[in-house]
Amino acid sequence: MHKHTYHNSYLAYFLVYNFYYLSWAMFSCLISVYLMGKGYKAADVSLVVSISYLTSLIAQPFVGELSDRYSVKKVNVISLILAMIGSALFVFSQNLILITINYALVLTVMNSICPAMEKIATASPYRYGKIRIWGTIGYAIGTQMAGLLYDFIAPSAIFVACIITIALAIVGLLGTHPHIDTVANADHDVRTRDLFVNKKYLIYLIITGLFFGVSSLGNTYIPSMLTHDGLSTSFASTLLSVAVVCEAPLVFFSYTFMDKLSNKTLIVIAYIMMLMQYGIYAFDTTLSLKVIATFIGKHPAGMLLTMINLKVVFTIVDKHQQITALAFIQTMRNLSSIVFTNIGGHLLDATSYTTMYRVCLMILIIGMIIVIFYRIPSGKNTRLFRKV
Repeated sequence: MHKHTYHNSYLAYFLVYNFYYLSWAMFSCLISVYLMGKGYKAADVSLVVSISYLTSLIAQPFVGELSDRYSVKKVNVISLILAMIGSALFVFSQNLILITINYALVLTVMNSICPAMEKIATASPYRYGKIRIWGTIGYAIGTQMAGLLYDFIAPSAIFVACIITIALAIVGLLGTHPHIDTVANADHDVRTRDLFVNKKYLIYLIITGLFFGVSSLGNTYIPSMLTHDGLSTSFASTLLSVAVVCEAPLVFFSYTFMDKLSNKTLIVIAYIMMLMQYGIYAFDTTLSLKVIATFIGKHPAGMLLTMINLKVVFTIVDKHQQITALAFIQTMRNLSSIVFTNIGGHLLDATSYTTMYRVCLMILIIGMIIVIFYRIPSGKNTRLFRKV
């Protein structure tokens, strides 16, 4: 009688979102501290991170199209199994080449299935905020766990723990059954190249590319900036985990504003949050102000734009191509991240954190100007976020 109680249950969605994001955070949040602790330079860190962006850039459209054409669940399960293998190999990586290859494998998987994961949250039987909130909590826990494992057990223990948490995410994913339209069910011809004659979508790719490229660069070096200013690694990771929790109200209460505010208004709000954060980093401010800025911008702004991506794509893209469209947004994110992270790493080696963040601030101002002149349907009353 209770044979199918796990099928499409809240428990299944809890497991997949909590442990997918926990694994992602734990694996990546202290990569700059981990590698610099091994004696590598900031430019080496940028190389490792940039290669993962490059491989993600190549894989994301392919994985997105597979998810649109076939079973999202099967594609994601296979991908997570590859991430487990990559985590195991990373533990034994003893030189920069192996570190780069195995870090790229894991991050490529995590990045490539992220659009599908976000889409699944809107296609589940539950309200988006009730599902996605576990991703926020999981990311916060993963950030905290990474710092504790690094300081009190061993740096490599982080990646052993990732193997276990990814396995738990797979268990959760196997229990889900989201309703997502695939190309196979389309009643008309659907072609990926149609996305690239959609001018509103192309402009949105530029807007998100600038935003996420700067965000990726800044976030890569926030842990090392905080430790450079005198914080211990464990305390810095505690602050970063608290910063993750700061996005929780946005996620949980997304049903109260995401469908009501226009797409353009939401994008402007996300940019303003980032401008405030990087405006504080860009000048010789106190450590306490930098911590406050991290709470305001690091995760809330990025999470807001992630939700905006779902709404914008729902508004301007064919329903049978939406995971592919989200994957190309993620691809643009990684393309700009490659450029900005490489430039930022060399800039940091040659100058200082404040100089690097001033450059980031100028790029954000350019992005904000584009947003102001961007014309896009309002997307009001889409009901993506207001399920019971």
